[in-house]
Amino acid sequence: MKKMSTYRILAILITATLFFAACTKEKTEIKLNPKLSTSQIFNVTSDSATVVGFVIASGDGFSERGICYNTAAAPTIDNSKVVYSATDLKATFTVKIPGLAYATKYYAKAYAIGATGTTYGEELSFTTLPVIPVLTTAVITAITGKTATGGGNVTVTGGATVTARGICIGTSHNPAVSGTKTSDGTGPGAFVSTLANLLGNTVYYVRAYAINSAGTAYGPEVTFTTPVDLPALTTAAVTGVTKISAVSGGDVTYNGGGTVTAKGLAWATTSNPTTSDNIIPGGTGPGPFVSELAGLTKYTTYHVRAYATNSAGTAYGNDIQFTTLSDILTWNIPGNYVGDSYPGSGLSDWSPDKSPQVISTLAGPNNLEGYVYMSKVSNAWKFATQTNWDGPNYGDGGAGKLDGGGGDFSSPAGYYKINVNAEATPMTYTAVATVWGVIGSASPGGWGDETALEYVPASSSWKGGMHLTAAEIKFRANHSWDFNYGSGSTSGSLRGGGDNIPVAIEDDYAITLDLSHPNAYTYKLNRWGLIGSATPGGWDSDQNLSWDGVNKVFKVTLNLVAGAMKFRADDGWDLNLGGDINALTPGGSDIAVSAAGNYTVTLDLKTMKATVTKN
Repeated sequence: MKKMSTYRILAILITATLFFAACTKEKTEIKLNPKLSTSQIFNVTSDSATVVGFVIASGDGFSERGICYNTAAAPTIDNSKVVYSATDLKATFTVKIPGLAYATKYYAKAYAIGATGTTYGEELSFTTLPVIPVLTTAVITAITGKTATGGGNVTVTGGATVTARGICIGTSHNPAVSGTKTSDGTGPGAFVSTLANLLGNTVYYVRAYAINSAGTAYGPEVTFTTPVDLPALTTAAVTGVTKISAVSGGDVTYNGGGTVTAKGLAWATTSNPTTSDNIIPGGTGPGPFVSELAGLTKYTTYHVRAYATNSAGTAYGNDIQFTTLSDILTWNIPGNYVGDSYPGSGLSDWSPDKSPQVISTLAGPNNLEGYVYMSKVSNAWKFATQTNWDGPNYGDGGAGKLDGGGGDFSSPAGYYKINVNAEATPMTYTAVATVWGVIGSASPGGWGDETALEYVPASSSWKGGMHLTAAEIKFRANHSWDFNYGSGSTSGSLRGGGDNIPVAIEDDYAITLDLSHPNAYTYKLNRWGLIGSATPGGWDSDQNLSWDGVNKVFKVTLNLVAGAMKFRADDGWDLNLGGDINALTPGGSDIAVSAAGNYTVTLDLKTMKATVTKN
């Protein structure tokens, strides 16, 4: 085995000698020069690289070997070189080139100097790595208790793109990008940074930063101190409002870096009150405080703001507006009609505390209003100003007047709008029987006349169904515009003489008008459908019900399969009916369908009953 290896080595050397002789037969003067290769470049840094040369044939020997390099192609020893200084005779030699420029492309070749000249290996190239940028930090200017202006200047990019720059800020030395920082663009050059959300009377440390692929560089650290800032505070919600008093206050959440020497509540009848107006002192220092306002005027609009003072000045919380109460009156209307007219309500005959009421408003504290249903052929009643008979109580004084010693009022059956003028001397009243309906361009009768609704004592509301087009409606009584309601301030609320109520979708609607709560009247417009696994649309889509004006029910005929279903309003789950079909309840359980077939389904919203009849 050893003999074979020796023969093989000899053969290789002979072949190499013949090869090099053939390659140089036309230049016999360098025939015996060393033969070498530039084989590898590694450990490239920003300022150095290591190059490996390899001696293929030594010829008559060589006096020097190493690496030559340059920033232009085809380097020679006349450019720059590093001599291999070791004295060993190994074929492979390694040279580290120091002192290179960062982010620069270089060309390198191995060289060897023999008796007759210089031989070079193959040319290789490499590029040194970039370095982190070089930058400065600007002096901080425009310093307030909350803000300041800074910046920096990236003077050297380090041979790579500066992908981010800005300033780092903190209350300790050497703030870094891992903490609070600004972002102020990319690339070289000067930049300006705005510092916000600072604390008053605080020492801050700032360094500009710039980031490239080599890493993050920082400029020199600068420092500045903010002056005392105004305090920060909020105004507490106003509670406990009466005719002459209320409760508010505030919370000083930040002292501005100084001492809060005074805090409290400023109030006035104009917006944004200051300490030059009325004040209620609330102590000193940070934290919450409570202020009680007294001696106010009834039914008057006031503004309040919390205030806090330190050496920087006085700061204010948010402005809150409130209105003191007026002399709102609530009168009860007991009588012999109550039990029959309000079944299941808990109200009872001749009990002031269990009777319908009329109530005044803030805007009209002496004008009471309300709706009362009287179902008997002849109904006796009175006004009770308290929830008992301790008085004062008022009866019929004749000619629409109230009399403290008067007898019972007597009225035939009807749904009465009752008004009282408690300012008049003597006090007066009206009780007008009303019948309500729907009028408007969306209604069956247009604007010519109302389409009647039906009063339902069980729900103390007017109900009905009808087809409405995509237009407008209002509620009107007695074929007279003296009694009409339109849109109120919130969805579903009503206001006397209010705007027309829009109808967005043409369809059959269930309509509810609720006038049972004095001065808080509401309405509902609902489209009804059938949904469930038993229906053609499953639980994904409703099967619309149509209004049957003859039988006063909503109705649909359709094919059902064995499964479950429910009634649902307006294609949503906010209002749905289920449970026993003879006593439907909001949110009730699913209604079972035991067998497939063609069915007629009805929904009576007056009695809250349904029918499911197989055809």
